[in-house]
This record gives sequence, structure tokens and C-alpha cells, in this order.
Amino acid sequence: MKIIIVGAGEVGTHLAKMLSRLQHDITLIDEDGTKLRKAQEGSDLMTIVGSPTSIKDLTDAGVTSVDLFIAVTPHESQNLTACLLAANLGAKRRVARIDNSEYMDDNCRKFFDKMGINALIYPEKLAAEEIITSLRVNWVRQWMEFGDGALTLIAMKVRGNAPIINKKLKDLTGSDHYRIVAIRRDSDTIIPKGDSEIKTNDIVYFFTTNDYVTHVRNEAGKEVINVKDLIIMGGSKIAVQTCESLPSGMNVKVIEKDKALARTLSEELDAMVINSDASNPEILHQEDIEDMDAFVALTDNSEANILACLEAKQLGIKKTIAEVENISYIPLAEKLDIGTVINKKLIAASHIYQYTLDIDVSKVNCLTHVDAEVVELTAKEGSKITQSKIMDLKLPHDIFIGGFIRGGVGEIANGNTQIQTNDSVIVFCLSASLTQLDKLFK
Repeated sequence: MKIIIVGAGEVGTHLAKMLSRLQHDITLIDEDGTKLRKAQEGSDLMTIVGSPTSIKDLTDAGVTSVDLFIAVTPHESQNLTACLLAANLGAKRRVARIDNSEYMDDNCRKFFDKMGINALIYPEKLAAEEIITSLRVNWVRQWMEFGDGALTLIAMKVRGNAPIINKKLKDLTGSDHYRIVAIRRDSDTIIPKGDSEIKTNDIVYFFTTNDYVTHVRNEAGKEVINVKDLIIMGGSKIAVQTCESLPSGMNVKVIEKDKALARTLSEELDAMVINSDASNPEILHQEDIEDMDAFVALTDNSEANILACLEAKQLGIKKTIAEVENISYIPLAEKLDIGTVINKKLIAASHIYQYTLDIDVSKVNCLTHVDAEVVELTAKEGSKITQSKIMDLKLPHDIFIGGFIRGGVGEIANGNTQIQTNDSVIVFCLSASLTQLDKLFK
């Protein structure tokens, strides 16, 4: 697929490198040549120094024959303008990054679609949604629902108290109702088999049905935390979106060190806003952090977020969440055991992924701790996935069909499962195998 990405910031560079590895023809455009040279390091990217809103520059980049045009500069108006130009110049599909929550309203989406912008991506809003989910289902590292909860993917770090520790997967009770599809052990991703065993501190990925969520939680030795009192460090856009989406009845303190921003937030948010530096442990003590149920670090500084969550953990806070923008820091954050890690680049990439596939995709989710995706697809009549039992499809080792939804009911898949036309199928696959799904579902 021929793809143009405008904006060589963190989101654009990450997308460009990721899609390039999947053998797409990528052109990255930015007005800053230094950013482009940095983006080219260790990758095979075509880069062009040019303006995202210049008809000449877009035409020279080949926009007239491009399959997908992605505008992810830091400037919303620039992204929208670039997509409108691309639509009129011949780009087949257009995606724009925005930072205005109003535009995510259904009527606004329809309005922009009529104007030629097929999809709007608001990374901060998407990150906030993951934070809310992580606070609601606070015993997990990641939680993804499919088919209105008919099937769920759950990632948990298992401790020594978990009943499943040191047991072979084939010997686990109730395993007909859930599947372990991946294990993250230190820096390795393991695609498990029946003889595989789970070790202490593994991050384990489970597929399960709604009825067996509690069973899976018990097997992993997890307890539900009642989150009522919460501290948010940093008044970033993600913090604002999170505060606006929190359920009623939650007591929230937002600590922001910038005085002007703190004053603005105190007028806009239904939360106690404190002008101070939460990266200072003394400040956390003054705000009675020991009495809090959860701590969320959402500053623009990844290192500060990691260290603050580490401090909160040591003070006894059971649920901590850190926004870690530097992807290379994620393994370090996991090794330090700081809790749930949020990365808006990976989240945005998940939503843009589906536009690179020539099949009927409902949802694509990147997994934070492993180089893998979970994809929800519809099985079409005549597609390869419907023609044999799963055991006879000869799937690549790094593609795993976790389950399917038929008539609104979720089922865990096994070797004898026969996928039928119109089934909604949930597939786990390593990132490098994502394009192979076309052969199964097209």
C-alpha cells in the first residue's frame, strides 16, 4: 500500500517506521529536515522536506495516487487542511489527527466525512479512555472488550500467589473457557503451547468470555481495588480528558506545577487542583498520598512519570498508571514494576492500523508490553478462514485465533472450531504478521 504521512513528530515517525516494517511504501513529509533525518535512522523511509498544506509539495510526493493519507502534525488545523487537499487531489482515504473533543461527536464526524476526511484520531482522548478503563478494571495491565464484552482480552502480571504459577497450560482448570495467547517474560514474547508454564512476574494475555472473567482473575491471584480517591500528577491534555470522563463520586486531586495552567484547570475541572510539583515526594506526603487508592502520572516528562509512580508504589498505592511517551522506556517501566503504562502513540497507531488492511476490520489494538496486535475482523463468504477447521488452516506460528462472536455470543476457539460467514473473529498476531490476515479474511 502506498501511504503518505505528514508530520515527523513522535506519532508520525513511529507510524512511518512501523508501517515501513510491514512492507508498505511510506513517504514522510515535514517542514523540518532535522526531524526527517532523525526519522530515517535505522529505517527505509522516503522523506520529503515540504509543507503539509502545499499543493505542489503534496503533488510532488505522489498524493494523486496514494492509497492512504495520514496527517499527524501537532497542529489540528494543518492536519484538517492537508486532508481536505489530499481528498481533492486524489488520495483514496484520509486520516487526520485532532485535539478538539468536540469533533469526535457523531454529527461532526459525519460532517468531516462529507468533506473528505474519513477518520479523526484524537490520541489524548484515546489515552484517557484507556486510563478510565484501567481505573475501572484496576486489577489488569490491559483490558480490551470485543462484541460489547462478549469476548475480552486481559493482560495481567502474575505474582507468586497465583494458582496458575508453574502449571502446564494444558492442565489448567476451565481452560475450555479461556486461552492464554501470549506470555511476556523479561524482554521475550512467548507464544505458548500446551506444555508451556507460567512463571512469577510474567505478563500473561488471556482471551476469555464474559462469564469467565472472574475465574481468570482468581486464577491470576488478583483482587479488585475500590478506587474512590485519586491523585493525577500533571495537567496535560490527557489529564483533562481523563478528569472529564471519570465516573461520578470519585474524589480527584490534580497537581500541576505551572501556576497559570493550574489556575485555568481549577476553573474548568470538577476536581481539586493544587499548584505544586508532584514529582517531589514531600509534596505527595503533604497531599496524603498514603490514603489514596490510585495515582496517575500524566506530565509530558516520561522519566518524571515513571519515578513518581515508583515512589507511589513504595508508599503503598496499589494502582498506579504512568503515561510513558518514549517507547524505549516501556521495558524499563515494566522492569521497575510501576503499574499500568499508557503510550498515546501506540494507541493512535492501533486506530490507524485498520486503514492499512484491505479487509473488514472492526478494531485493531496494539499491546503495550509485546510487539503484537489484537484484531477484530468479520469473516466474509468464500474467505479462506471459513473453508476449514482452524487446525487445518496451517496458520503461521505467530497468528492465533482467540475466539469468535456469533449471534452476539462469544466463544473461545480451538483446533476443531469452524469459523462461519459473518462471524466476528478475534485474532492475536505479532506485528510483522498483520498483513498476512489479508490472505485469511479477504
